[in-house]
Order: sequence, then C-alpha cells, then structure tokens
Amino acid sequence: MTEYVRKHQLSVDPEVAHFIDTRALPGSGVAPEAFWQAFSNLVNDLGPRQRALLERRAELQQAIDAWHVATAGQGHDATAYHAFLGEIGYIVPEGLAFEIDTENTDPEIAHVPGPQLVVPVMNARYALNAANARWGSLYDALYGTDALGDTPRAGGFDEARGARVVAAAKAMLDEIAPLARGGHADVQGYRVEAGALVPALRDPAQFVGYRGDAGNPAAIVLKNNGLHAIVEIDSEHRIGRTDPAHVADIRLESAMTVIMDCEDSVAAVDGEDKVLAWGNWLGLMQGDLSETVQKGGESFTRRLNPDLEVTAPDGGALVLKGRALMLVRNVGLLMTNPAVLDRDGNEAYEGLLDAMVTTLCALHDLKKPEGMRNSVTGSIYAVQPKLHGPEEVAFVDAMFTRIEAALGLAPNTVKLGIMDEERRTSVNLAECIRAARHRVAFINTGFLDRTGDEIHTAMEAGPMIPKGEMRNAVWLQAYEDRNVDIGLACGLRGRAQIGKGMWAMPDRMAEMLEVKVNHPLAGASTAWVPSPTAATLHAIHYHRVDVPARQAEIAATVASGGPRAGLDALLTLPLAAGRNFSDEEITREVENNAQGILGYVVRWVDQGVGCSKVPNIDDVGLMEDRATCRISAQGLANWLHHGVVGEDQVMAAMKKMAEVVDRQNAGDPAYEPMAPGFDGEAFRAACDLVFQGRAQPSGYTEPVLHARRLERKARGWAAPQARRA
Repeated sequence: MTEYVRKHQLSVDPEVAHFIDTRALPGSGVAPEAFWQAFSNLVNDLGPRQRALLERRAELQQAIDAWHVATAGQGHDATAYHAFLGEIGYIVPEGLAFEIDTENTDPEIAHVPGPQLVVPVMNARYALNAANARWGSLYDALYGTDALGDTPRAGGFDEARGARVVAAAKAMLDEIAPLARGGHADVQGYRVEAGALVPALRDPAQFVGYRGDAGNPAAIVLKNNGLHAIVEIDSEHRIGRTDPAHVADIRLESAMTVIMDCEDSVAAVDGEDKVLAWGNWLGLMQGDLSETVQKGGESFTRRLNPDLEVTAPDGGALVLKGRALMLVRNVGLLMTNPAVLDRDGNEAYEGLLDAMVTTLCALHDLKKPEGMRNSVTGSIYAVQPKLHGPEEVAFVDAMFTRIEAALGLAPNTVKLGIMDEERRTSVNLAECIRAARHRVAFINTGFLDRTGDEIHTAMEAGPMIPKGEMRNAVWLQAYEDRNVDIGLACGLRGRAQIGKGMWAMPDRMAEMLEVKVNHPLAGASTAWVPSPTAATLHAIHYHRVDVPARQAEIAATVASGGPRAGLDALLTLPLAAGRNFSDEEITREVENNAQGILGYVVRWVDQGVGCSKVPNIDDVGLMEDRATCRISAQGLANWLHHGVVGEDQVMAAMKKMAEVVDRQNAGDPAYEPMAPGFDGEAFRAACDLVFQGRAQPSGYTEPVLHARRLERKARGWAAPQARRA
C-alpha cells in the first residue's frame, strides 16, 4: 500500500511529491505552498465537472445505441439519423464564421511546414533522438532503407549502393535548389564570392549561409519552402574524397516538431511511471536530459543538440535551431491515476495531473536567462487527445486558464493542440476550434482512434467492414478533407498547424516516399512519421510541395464552392450492408486483429512498453499503440456482437496467435510466454479488450490495460520501458 503524503486536500504518492518539491518547483519561480494549494483546487474543483462530461458521453452513446436498436431491420435512413443526432445535441449548431486569434506561435508551428515525430517521453533515449531529429542525413536515410527500391545487403559498405545514394541525393538537390546551369552532380567545387554561391543557383536567394572559409567552405546552407539543407563538404571523408565537389553528405532539416507523448505510446499507470514521464519532460525543458547508450560495444552519452551557427552571405551570423520544437501530449479526460487522490480519497483525473505538472516543467524553458530554448516566442505547447465535442474543448481551455493564473503565466501562454480523433469532435470541428480560439495552435486528424470511435459509436447499427477497408470508406475521405477545409476557414494558416496522421510501416520507406506526399498536397502543414529517418525522407515532400500555396488554392476553392465534403458524407456508416464474408475472409480478419492485439498488449502489460513494432499476419512490421489496438479490439467486438464470428472461434484465434507472438518474442530474455497456460495478465487483458470491448467507454483500451498492468506490477518484476532502453 502506498503511504501518501498530504498536500492541502490532496493525498500524493511520495515519489510524485518528492519529484515536484525537489526537481520541478526549484527554479520555476513558483512557491511550493502556492503550487500545492492551486493543484489541490484544480483537482477538487474541476474533477466533478470532468466527471459530468464523461457522463454526458455515456448518455449520448446510450441514446445512439437505442436509436439503432429501434430502427434495426428498416435500413439505415441517413437523413433521419442526421436529424436525430442534432436533436440529442450530438451535433451542435454552427455559429457565424470566425478566425482564431492565437498569438506568439513559433515559426515551426505558424510558418514552416515539415514532418512531425511522436515519441514516448518515458524513454529518454527515444525522446532525445526525436528532439535531435531536426537534422537528418539524406545519405544515411537513402542507404539504410528501401527508399531506393531495395534494402542494403549485410556486411560492410557497398560502394555501388553508395554511388546510387549519391546520385539520388544530388538529383533531389537539383529539385531543392537547382543551379543556373547544369546539375549538382556536375559541380567540381563550391565557393562563396561576394556573398554569392559559385556555381550560381537559379534563385540566388536560396543560398543563405556557409561554414568555414568562403573560398573553400566546409558546408553550404540552402533554403527552400522555409526548410534548410546543408551540403557537407569534406575531402577526407570516405564519401567526400571520391566526390568531384568533395560532398560528404546532405543534411536535411527534418523533424520540425516533435510530440513528447504522455499518452497513447506510453504505459504510465501509477506515481512511479508518471514521475518517469514528467522527469524526462522536465529534463527536455531544462535542456539537461541525457542518456548513456550502449551501441556496438561502446558507450556514449546522448544529449540535446546545440544550435548551429554559420556565416550568412553578408558576413553576419546565422543561427539555425538544432532541435525540433517540442510539444507535450497529455492524457485525455477518461482515466484516473493513483499517483494523486482527491479530497474524498478518489483517484484524481490523470489529465488534470498532466496539465498542471507538464506546464510547471515547461516553465523552466521560459525562464532560462540564456542557452538553448524550446520556444523562441515564450509559448508552451500542449496537445490534448480524445476530446468529444466543443464542451470538452471549452473545459480544457478553462483548465489551462486556471493553470496559467496559478503559475504566474500570461493568459494563453499554453497553446492547445486539438486532436480531431473522436467522431463528436469531427462533426463539430469548427465549434471545437471556436471554444479555444485564443490558444489553438494545432489540429490533427487521427485516423486510428477515429476509426475505433466510428466502430464503437455505431456498434448497434450492424457489422462493420474489415479494418483494412476503412481507408477507402466514404466517411474517412470526408473526415480528412473537412479537417483541412475547416482549419483553413477558421484562420489556422500562418498561425497554427494542420496535421495528418501516422505512417505506420517504418520498414516501407519507398512506399512512404510515393504515398505520403498526399499529406502536404492535401494542405496539411505537418504529418506524423515513425522515426527520425522517416522524417528526413518525408521532408522531401515539403520541398516538393509549397504547402502555404497549396492551402491558398484549397481555401479559394472552398470559398467559391463550399467545403469538399459535408456532414452527410462524414456520417456515412462503414457497414458491411448484408455482405456475406467467406470463411477465409473471417479467419484472416480475426487472426490478423488477434495477432496485433496480443503482440502489442503482451509488451504493454508485462514490460510497460507503450509503443511497439508488431508484425501483422503478412509479417509486415506495423507501429502499434493504444489507438491501433482500439481498432482491432472494437472490430472483433463488433463482429462478435452481430454474429459474424462466434466466441469459440475468436478464443481459438487468440490462443493460436498467442503462440505466434511467443515465437516472435523468443529472443527477448525478459519476455514471458502466454502459451500454453493462457492465464497471465497480458493474455487476459487481450481477451478482455475483445470480449468486453462493447462495454468499454468509447471503446477505449485504457481501463483494461491499466488494471492488468497494475496487477502485473503488483506480482513482481515488470521493468518500465525507459529502464530497458
């Protein structure tokens, strides 16, 4: 049993109290007594309001379930359904046109489109890698992936592949910053004369700096669509010494922003876990987070990269930021956490804890007298997931207003990222933005959670199409288009990001290069990628697409002809509509979903790993987090509920795929097999997600996963992921 520390009308886990008192508060400028009083007021005053919002979610879901049950067998009447959602307040009236008035957003948010990483903040190594992914080697990204159409062979350096990499990279350089004559592959050497690059660029303004001697520079810096590229020159380098211009590498400005995640990609179920997450965020904001890494038999310490200083064409200094702009994603409204108890002894809502503590930690960035800064404009960026509609956005806005006052921050210092990943937010997106119009800095489609909520909300309507077919569903295209259209209509261009979701196949970079250009073409100023390497490759798309110009085209089209998709399309249910699935289709869908759930859950529950690369049924490694798990669990729960598949068949598939997952993890000494007993916390959690999936609030996985993880931690050894890095 935890011996809690009393802080005003809160009972606080001693690890949490010690962290706040000895690490987060010193240097923040906030007096401890004032902090704890304000924290107590926040938890105890807003807790009941938050509970009421969750009850409202349940009421709406019950009404929607009842409507589908009452109209079963009549065929889906889209018009009546739309009207019904308005009557119960699920759809709210849309007010007059408006634009956000968010101020003091950083250039990476307001003006410079580029890739965005999402990384579990509990893992210090991953967090540092992501923050440092502002700059990435194009040569390494092309050489080490299938971006050229094949993967590198095992063994030492492949000279032929290296030559292909150099040729491809210089061809890309011709796209980014073309020369007035010829191509970069023909250049025998670069130099700077009278502030101009020789050989001359087609657009001389694209040359923005150099490092070293003007007559023989060590690097030249180019700029296109707001993004920089550094051509590294080194005649002693293995690549540079054989290159006509001694080019050793091309470094692209890659991950412009990174979300340090306290939510879907982590497993934080108690005070110990929360301190690990908050402590890493604090270290990032203070600038002193470090991690000792063992690699190739050697040990080294990883830290945040410094800024880069080069010489501008006029001879002055040009400073390029060395790190991605960091945002923090706090937990949503649903979950409580035993890290803190309210005045009645109930677990406090975790989202309130995250908001207060991560904002306190971010104060350290704002108060630095000198050195590396995260925000150059004095802002804090908090992404808020899993909000259902404008009421909940307004609640979060009010929450941050209280936190700002308690911590001595100017109003709207905290900028809000709204994840458009729940159905009620999608259908009311403009009003959600209006509810926080003074602090909105980010909206983002989240296809994965959005699909899970789509299935759960219409659970009673009938069996749904398979998971893999959702990407072609009518509602999804409407969802993606409306997000951009509404964001532009609400004035986000030049003030805030409009984002798109994750590329979930980290080993398929050639396909990503072909497909993910559609995100900037759709008008998105950022999109999620699964690794620093993927960020470097995705950056190519932002060189090829002038996103602000594309947004202007879309805004003009929408202004003249209306939104590209309306609510009727968005509300089109992805029903199988009497389709008779073959036995083979059913088996494949059930086993694929079972494998994904088990492969993810077993590491979440047993080892505290919140984000994993899990092979699917075709052995393609997919990035799995709670959102992908939610889709698979809700898909199986839906088919079970409507009799497409029986409980015995699903359980047989779960046991079969548990054995497959056991074999896939056989090389992990910390792994505990699920078979043959099938009685561990992880296997039972996976079964709960499916067989009790219909009863889970909004179909979320958190209640089941947290309960089983706490059981596992109570039983004995279960290392948090950061301590296994």
